[in-house]
Amino acid sequence: MKRREFITLLGGAAAWPLAVRAQQPGKLPTIGYLGSGTPSSAHQRTAAFLQRLHALGWIEGRTVAIEYRWAAGHSERNAEIAAEFVRLKVDVIVTGGVPPVLAAKQATAVIPIVFTVAGDPVGAGMVASLARPGGNVTGLSAQNPDLVGDGRA
Repeated sequence: MKRREFITLLGGAAAWPLAVRAQQPGKLPTIGYLGSGTPSSAHQRTAAFLQRLHALGWIEGRTVAIEYRWAAGHSERNAEIAAEFVRLKVDVIVTGGVPPVLAAKQATAVIPIVFTVAGDPVGAGMVASLARPGGNVTGLSAQNPDLVGDGRA
């Protein structure tokens, strides 16, 4: 084999893994969905969630991946699931209810945590204030902001 042919072959072999990697799609943004119940008990909620994502241009399996985990009414599972989401390096954790939010908050201070409507997220220790939740946790409160104030003293 001539030197020029050898160099061409070597260069092609070195570039081949790069070409293969370039053709593979990148990792989709991943949502960790921590449900406190079961898939059947949360069917309407997850269907509405997927419908809204779709309306915003996010399609499960095409533009976003969703990792569903269910505590099935066992609050001790919340910490295990939250830790699993941290290991999976999800991009955001979506959950609802005080125990799952607090478990996720304890598992990570980096991954954003979005909770569905909560009665008193400040009193439960989920956020610092309604006006400025701080940290990596945010969501909706069922409280009337006129009664609670804006968190400014």
